[in-house]
Amino acid sequence: MSATISPKTLPLPPGSFGLPWIGETLGFLFDPDFAVKRQRKYGSIFKTNILGRPTVVMVGADANRFILSSDMDCFSWREGWPDTFKELLGESLFVQEGEEHRRNRKLLMPAFHGKALANYLETMDSLIQEYLKKWEHLGTFTWFPELKQMTFEIASILLVGSKPGENMAQLSQWFTQLTSGLFAVPLRWRFSTYGKALAARDKLLDYIEQAVRKRQLSPAQDALGLLVQSRDEEGNALSMNELKAQTLLLLFAGHETTTSMLTSLAMALAQHEDVLAKARAEQQQFTTEGAVTFEQLKQMPYLEQVLREVERLYPPVAGGFRGVVKSFEYQGYHIPAGWQALYRIQGTHQDSEVYTNPEQFDPDRFSPERAEHKQQEFSLVGFGGGPRICLGLAFAQMEMKIFAAHLLRHYRWELLPKQNLTMDAIPTLHPRSGLQVRFGKL
Repeated sequence: MSATISPKTLPLPPGSFGLPWIGETLGFLFDPDFAVKRQRKYGSIFKTNILGRPTVVMVGADANRFILSSDMDCFSWREGWPDTFKELLGESLFVQEGEEHRRNRKLLMPAFHGKALANYLETMDSLIQEYLKKWEHLGTFTWFPELKQMTFEIASILLVGSKPGENMAQLSQWFTQLTSGLFAVPLRWRFSTYGKALAARDKLLDYIEQAVRKRQLSPAQDALGLLVQSRDEEGNALSMNELKAQTLLLLFAGHETTTSMLTSLAMALAQHEDVLAKARAEQQQFTTEGAVTFEQLKQMPYLEQVLREVERLYPPVAGGFRGVVKSFEYQGYHIPAGWQALYRIQGTHQDSEVYTNPEQFDPDRFSPERAEHKQQEFSLVGFGGGPRICLGLAFAQMEMKIFAAHLLRHYRWELLPKQNLTMDAIPTLHPRSGLQVRFGKL
């Protein structure tokens, strides 16, 4: 394969552009097996027309490496995502490229690594314990929206300096409205899904502006504090609009995918008693009272395997879009500039050439003896890969481990009968029922 400009004599990938104007967008949005059916029919690379553009869908570890690492220069983040994303999430790190992206990523890096993570642990732990006590008191509830509120509060307090409890339910609800609009038809009337998403975005941006002004008066070492204090080579600070856009993204990325993975974790453990028992046994080696410590987090290899398996079987996001800015050749096909590319995370994670019995929930596939994901680089990409791998990966992993540790040490839960556990992919993967559970102390 080669990324050089390919001769136009090469064929386009197999597939169909669908109907005039709308292409295959309706199937893409409403048929959960849209890509699976086409992959069966055409193979690991095929063409379609979705969200208003001709699109090449590429599946597998090699495709991920090509798009995320070796041939990144053929692709643009900004050009890949629908306009609804850019309007709702703003001019943030998510759509920035080149030098601007490198500068802002480098700027935010300290807030997500090393010393900063150690400083977050105590607050993260106490907030998680508060929510677990609240759920114990509730007894039966729907877990997905509750987890969303918990992860949002953690992100809001640690990254933006919000006060505990401060409008959290309202803010979390606005975020739910915003994310519902990411793939919605962009009708702007007030009561449409997109109209509500825009209104929620404006309310969130007003809240963030107040947080920025507080940080300007009282500097801190959280992510927002680092952004506010940052200066470019000429000594210029980021504008208020830039600060608001980056902060909105931090809050979005800091809780949305984590919520999805924690919901899937709770569901999978309830469905696999052998895995639950083994994960509980690992926690018994620790003093179970009090907070989870930084040292303990490094001694949970089985829990790490479980979390990897949740990432593999239930990736929060099914794929990633890129705009094709330079035509290229891949597997003997010509992909023109101006198309968009979609790499399929879910398809890669279900590849039977990499993963044994890929449809089974089997954390032991990540044991040191088997290490199936190490057979091919870029075969586990729930958090992306390459130079633009998720900036908050270590933050998310720490939060998930603390949550799982307390859950396994102190609580039992069961899934309520007669609920719909079909997984919906938009905006992030979650069971249609929201995961209804009965919850209590061990």
